[in-house]
Amino acid sequence: MAAPKKPLLLILLILSDILVCRIHAEGVTKEEAKQLRDEVREMFYHAFDGYMTYAFPHDELKPLSCAGEDTLGGYALTLIDSLDTLALLGDRERFTTSVEWIGKNLRFDINKTVSLFETTIRVLGGLISAHLIASDYNTGMRIPSYDDELLHLAEDLARRMLPAFDTPTGIPFGSVNLMHGVDENESKANPLCILFTLLTCYSFSILITSTAGGGTLTLEFGVLSRLTNDPIFEQVTKNAVRGLWARRSRINLVGAHIDVFSGEWTQKDAGIGTSIDSFYEYLIKAYLLFGDEEYLFIFQEAYKAAMLYLFNDPWYVEVNMNSAALVWPLFNSLQAFWPGLQVLAGDIEPAIRTHAAFFSVWKRYGFTPEGFNLATFNVQHGQKSYPLRPELIESTYWLYKATRNPRFLDAGRDMLASLQYAARCTCGYCHISDVEFHQQEDHMESFFLAETVKYLWLLFDLAAGPDNLVENGPYKYIFSTEGHLLPMTPQISLASEHCSYLGAYCRNGSFILETYTSDITKDSTETNQSNFFSHPSFVQKSPASGLIKGFCPGLTHGQRYGISYVASDDNLENDSPSPSQVAVVQNSPILVVTDHNSDSLPSDVDKDPNNHRKPKEDDQTVEIETPQVVNETHEDARSQ
Repeated sequence: MAAPKKPLLLILLILSDILVCRIHAEGVTKEEAKQLRDEVREMFYHAFDGYMTYAFPHDELKPLSCAGEDTLGGYALTLIDSLDTLALLGDRERFTTSVEWIGKNLRFDINKTVSLFETTIRVLGGLISAHLIASDYNTGMRIPSYDDELLHLAEDLARRMLPAFDTPTGIPFGSVNLMHGVDENESKANPLCILFTLLTCYSFSILITSTAGGGTLTLEFGVLSRLTNDPIFEQVTKNAVRGLWARRSRINLVGAHIDVFSGEWTQKDAGIGTSIDSFYEYLIKAYLLFGDEEYLFIFQEAYKAAMLYLFNDPWYVEVNMNSAALVWPLFNSLQAFWPGLQVLAGDIEPAIRTHAAFFSVWKRYGFTPEGFNLATFNVQHGQKSYPLRPELIESTYWLYKATRNPRFLDAGRDMLASLQYAARCTCGYCHISDVEFHQQEDHMESFFLAETVKYLWLLFDLAAGPDNLVENGPYKYIFSTEGHLLPMTPQISLASEHCSYLGAYCRNGSFILETYTSDITKDSTETNQSNFFSHPSFVQKSPASGLIKGFCPGLTHGQRYGISYVASDDNLENDSPSPSQVAVVQNSPILVVTDHNSDSLPSDVDKDPNNHRKPKEDDQTVEIETPQVVNETHEDARSQ
């Protein structure tokens, strides 16, 4: 893999940035942290009030012209996206008023075609998070008159999106009409697709979805299944993840875009940024929230491959998913979530180095451009904008939470100063269209209030002495990719029920059906641990086979979970790198790097005509060892 040019300049910039951080961060006292926290609160209300005054009930605010625009579905998107931020700030009055308005006025029976991904993470996630806060006395924000209105809306919205998953691969369409489902001209019934093959289908962009778009739905849909007792939402999103992972390359990399009908990759660039980023994020978060080991297994394999083939310390590059040949030596701003993910995985040291590299770009321009070329060490042509993205701030919060190193407070202070100086405008905060000249653009995405401001506020509140439901409340929280709060309550985090879902394959009669009881009346201080217990009286043995719900002993991981490996023609090419061609990552995270049985490799897979894994006749009973999390130093941050 070719190294980026100008390594000396790069190293000097990073080292000087670290030195400056260490000098100035000592000045961020507890009192100053309180002042910075209050400044972020004022920032939120400047933008929120601007939206409510000039844009509501449109989707988003145009902060320069003080007007509104509909960008997703025309249903008060920014208000929905801001609900749990209002709750986090302790604003009971506006949280209550907003929840009540949405419950009375929001409807989804509209003839609008919307993005499945954006609607899920912004609208569905916003409704579910706010419901969980508004309905629970333990949050301190319960609304007495609330009667599950947001949950009913969330369920209605999710059911309207279910037709998107009706594909041969299980990977969903990228868009869906909330009234009519998938457009008949863009569905599998389209005669043009049949007559003129896939080349014609490509003219309909809905047939191509990104890996992030198809693999970043599990948290919201999974929580909804737990709240409604309807498994369909969790099943379709898990199948989507399986569909993507089954089509990985031989070296466990996934591409950026895939055809949802044929399962062929239409863009084979593998990376951790644009079009792929949150696929990795939701694997580990689904495990942490649901206790589902299948997600952990996939994450471990995917993470190791990413660190082996994409990590060019301290940067990450894009490579061909089959050969690992370098495609782009590019830092794009969406990669900046990765150090925060590494905190969750317990891999702190590379996270710190990568954060320092990414932050050096911010220091250079005042913001991170959408693309920064690591070969020329300049902003990538055509990617000069900064649309108020939260990812670097998010990682700064997680690294401070894990290390309490004051350099991350200094980084947060610099980010806040940049936003206040260059992005603040008449009625809110503006996109920066050119980071080199700080030109403002008349647009403010809803995620600015859902994520960017939220993570900044959490950072300084943590340093000031936290007083919020995330740090001091009765639950631990998983943040969705949109920054929405999903609590690890017994109802949601069935931590003991790792294998209780449809799809476990049992080849014989040794099937154990496991049922769990819960004690949700225990003191709220115990809620951070699972209150689900198994008891001998609730464990029954019964003969069963095929696709069943339960735990199947004595099977390999692939047999146990039904994970199949689908080899494409490209994967059969002799272009996979040999171990001698790739440097081995020395710094291995405790959580994600474990010894796995060779059954996860394609060479050990017997495939039937449909490419589903089937057990060999001479398969031996294999004991599956559950990976253990033993990183005590960062236990609190990891478990969040």
